[in-house]
Amino acid sequence: MGQDSIIVVGGGHGGSQVVASLRSEGYEGRLTLITAETDIPYQRPPLSKAFLKKADHELLPLRPASFYEKNAIDLQLGTEAVSIDRRGRALLLGDNRRLPFDRLVLAPGARPRLPAIDGIRLDGVFALRDASDARRIRDQLFMSDSIVVVGGGFIGLEIAATARLLGKRVTVLEAADRLMGRVVARQISEYFLSLHRGWGTDVRLNTPVGHIVGSSGGVAAVETAMGDRIDADMAIIGIGVEPNIELGESAGLATDNGIVVDKNMTTSAGEIYAIGDCAAFEHWELGRRVRLESVQNAVDQAKATARALVGKAEPYRDVPWFWSDQGDFKLQMVGLSNNATSGVVRGIPDDGTFSVFHFDNDRLVAIDSVNRAADHMVGRRMLAAGISPSPEACADPNTDLKALIRRPASG
Repeated sequence: MGQDSIIVVGGGHGGSQVVASLRSEGYEGRLTLITAETDIPYQRPPLSKAFLKKADHELLPLRPASFYEKNAIDLQLGTEAVSIDRRGRALLLGDNRRLPFDRLVLAPGARPRLPAIDGIRLDGVFALRDASDARRIRDQLFMSDSIVVVGGGFIGLEIAATARLLGKRVTVLEAADRLMGRVVARQISEYFLSLHRGWGTDVRLNTPVGHIVGSSGGVAAVETAMGDRIDADMAIIGIGVEPNIELGESAGLATDNGIVVDKNMTTSAGEIYAIGDCAAFEHWELGRRVRLESVQNAVDQAKATARALVGKAEPYRDVPWFWSDQGDFKLQMVGLSNNATSGVVRGIPDDGTFSVFHFDNDRLVAIDSVNRAADHMVGRRMLAAGISPSPEACADPNTDLKALIRRPASG
C-alpha cells in the first residue's frame, strides 16, 4: 500500500497554512502545494498599500523557500490545476501531468469582479488580486498623475489613500450611498469619507461608473452613469470579488456562492476540502451560509482543516476579524454585524480613536475600531468567550473591558 498523499491547490495564506499545519500536526505522508503563481507564497495585505509606495519594494514571503524543503513539501510554482478526476482520485494539471491524491484541499481564493462596461479591457484598467497585478499597478501609478478608483470598499480605499500619499489626483466612484457599506457601521463610513476628502480625494457617492473612455488603446477618462467625465491616466476596479469555484464545480461539488463545506471544511465529496475565500460554510451565529474574504478566515480554516485531515476534527467556530490600513488610520473589525439592531460609540471620533460596538438586542455581536487596537483585541476575546457587556458599559469610557473578561458580566 502506497504512502498517503494530500494535495493543496492555492498558494495564498490558506494554502500555505494548510501544509504548514499538517506537518506541525504530525502528518508524514506526501504533501504537495500547487499554485499558478510564480512567486513563493507571500503576504497579500501589503499589495494595496506599502508595496505600491516604492518601486523596489519586495514581496514578504509567508515562509522562506527552505521551509518547504525542510518539511518535505513539494511546492510547485507556476502550475495550473485544470480538473479533478474524482473517481481516479487525481488532479490534472495544465502541463498534462496527473497527480494522484488520497485527499485534496481547494484554496484557490477569489478573483476581482469586473463590471460589464465599455472600456474595461483597455490598457491602464487594473484590478488587484495578486503580486503580478500589484507590480503592473505600481508601474503605471508612478507614471500617472490622475487615477480613478471604481468602488469604495477596502481595496479601493487603500489604493486611493496610497495614491494620494504619492501626490496623485484621485477620484473614488462609489455606487452606494456610503463607503464600505457592506461591512462597517454608518459612523465608520462617514468618518472615512471625511478622512479621504480631507486628504484631497474626490469621493463621489451614489455614482455608478458608466464606461471607460479610451485613447490610443489606453485610458483617457472615466465617465459616470450620469454622464460626468473624469480625466484619468489609469482606472482601478475594486467592486468586490467572485470565488474561484470552477475547479470544484466541474468536479460536481456542491456550490452556493462558493464551494459548500460542512463544519470541518469538508465538501460534498468526503475526500475533498475547501477553505478561504472560495468556501461557503454554515455560520453558527448567523444561522445561514456565508463566505468570508479575510486572511484570518483563510488561516484559521486552514488550521481546522489540517486537524480534520489528521483525525482531530473540531467544528470551525473561530471569531472572524478583519482590518484595513488607509493612510495612517487602522480600521479593525471583529465579529459580524449583519444581524445587529443597534450600536454604541466608545471613544471620541474627533480625536481619531473610537469604536462602534454592535448589538443584536442586548447581545454583543461585532466591534469596529479606528486606531483603537485595545478595543479590538479585547473584543476578540469577549466574542470568543461569549461575553456580552451591556451597551451602556461598552459606551462608558470608565469601563474596564479587560476586567469584564476576567469576571464576565451577568445577564
